[in-house]
Amino acid sequence: MAAPREPEVIRDKAAMRAWSRRRHAEGKAVAVVPTMGYLHQGHLSLVSAAAASADPVAIVVTIYVNPSQFAPTEDLATYPSDFAGDLRKLASTGVVDAVFSPPDLYDRGTGRRAAASGGGAISCLEEEAGDGHETWVRVEHLEKGLCGASRPVFFRGVATIVSKLFNIIEPDIAVFGKKDYQQWRIICRMVRDLDFSIEIIGSEIVREADGLALSSRNVHLSSEEREKVCLLLYFGFRNSFCNKNLLCVI
Repeated sequence: MAAPREPEVIRDKAAMRAWSRRRHAEGKAVAVVPTMGYLHQGHLSLVSAAAASADPVAIVVTIYVNPSQFAPTEDLATYPSDFAGDLRKLASTGVVDAVFSPPDLYDRGTGRRAAASGGGAISCLEEEAGDGHETWVRVEHLEKGLCGASRPVFFRGVATIVSKLFNIIEPDIAVFGKKDYQQWRIICRMVRDLDFSIEIIGSEIVREADGLALSSRNVHLSSEEREKVCLLLYFGFRNSFCNKNLLCVI
């Protein structure tokens, strides 16, 4: 294992883009691992996959809770967070070069920017029409059904934020977990259809001892809910990926 090393924390979009271009000028590939934070061993396995993806490689982990993939009734305001803990875990790997954690990646318009910067969690879906963000990326066929049936705006938000991250970071490689299988397939199709020159790596699921896929939201599960999930796994639903509250949380 590499010796612990503190990654550089970058908040600004222009600074992030400049950082990546310097790494390219040094002859390094840039690999990105997009996350929403509250990291666990599953995320660190993505970092390991990124480290093995090229040589030499500069690794960027993004920590950004993307508001546009949350409907107003979902858990944006209570999504778990531990930024200091995340930095310690990433430093312990010894291979992460930078953490990109911007305060906001959406133009919310003059009327809502103050509310967004004041610490309140605001879904982009709650924005009124006007001069705020209104450009979206959709993968129209693959986003239907499965998780998309119960979360009709989720994959629109995912595809849009990943496109934004790709445009800002300009990576050569991006690593996603196959735990969120539909999401992984959507990103692969988006990259193909929009001609992003990025290699997408799908990393295998990492599970806890009882079989539950590692997930940031597992912290919110009661013991009774965990038992129900494990029963589903026991009775043959190990490959299910469509219940956002139980098996498919990220």
